[in-house]
Amino acid sequence: MNHPVDPRSAAQAQTFASRLTKLARHLRRLPTKQGITCFRLYERDIPEIPLVVDRYEDHLHLTEYDRPHERDQAEHDAWLDLMAQTAAETLEVPPAKVFLKRRRRQVGLTQHEQVAQDRYEIEVQEGGLRFIVNLSDYIDTGLFLDHRITRDMVRSVASGKRFLNLFAYTGAFSVYAAAGGASQVVTVDWSNTYLQWAQRNMQLNGFDSPDFQFVRNDAVSFVDQLPAVPQFDLAIVDPPTFSNSKRTEAVWDVQRDSVPLLRSLLKRMSPGGVIYFSNNFRGFKMEPEELGATDVHEISNQTVPPNYRNRKIHRCWRIVV
Repeated sequence: MNHPVDPRSAAQAQTFASRLTKLARHLRRLPTKQGITCFRLYERDIPEIPLVVDRYEDHLHLTEYDRPHERDQAEHDAWLDLMAQTAAETLEVPPAKVFLKRRRRQVGLTQHEQVAQDRYEIEVQEGGLRFIVNLSDYIDTGLFLDHRITRDMVRSVASGKRFLNLFAYTGAFSVYAAAGGASQVVTVDWSNTYLQWAQRNMQLNGFDSPDFQFVRNDAVSFVDQLPAVPQFDLAIVDPPTFSNSKRTEAVWDVQRDSVPLLRSLLKRMSPGGVIYFSNNFRGFKMEPEELGATDVHEISNQTVPPNYRNRKIHRCWRIVV
């Protein structure tokens, strides 16, 4: 049963449409001028419309963030449908190519929560490379758009390097490292689903070699089990804020566990080796002196894409052995 659109919702839809039109006009040159076809378009710009709108080629991926409101569930569902319809019409995207997710505050779950099993996948391009994204089944699609610049940084310095990707998810950093000419790429994640996804992304770009390895393990165990001698020249460590997977008794807390992991990893890096460390916990406190590295420098201002309204979408450090 369809609820009639109340005047307040209609007004919000009009405001939303105006904002989307303005943003789309501002970002219209990204696909043609920079070859960027996957990007963030809207990010909770209007407080009363707490949505994020990402564009993946000719598809839209909308995420709702919990915010107090006075609507009952039926009214709220109708409101969400109206906002999704407004985005589709404003940006001229067929409704069948618009996907809406709800991102609630999560306690005790990993960040990649499964919400469906439709397996609506498309192939997208970024930086001249190809990736598989799933727009239907997870809160996250398989490609974190806020790390586009960081991935390119890795590619630019990967030539001839032994590269390690911890908490690899779907292996986007591994693809970039291979594209940059890394001599070895080791991709580590605890999920078979994401490791297989990472392999598909690598193969999609023609990277299929015994030097490209995929390891199912948690990051801490993987590093600690390695001999404490130089194994890698370049690494990316991009962990979740919190994780307590059913498959392991270990509980990961980014503030508590990152420094011990990084200290352990530093013992396995070559002299002058570089670790890019990132996380999206706003309250994270880095104490560089605890690492014992040659140089620890926050580069977040360089790695967050300019079209992100939220300049704290992630924080990133460059750590030199």
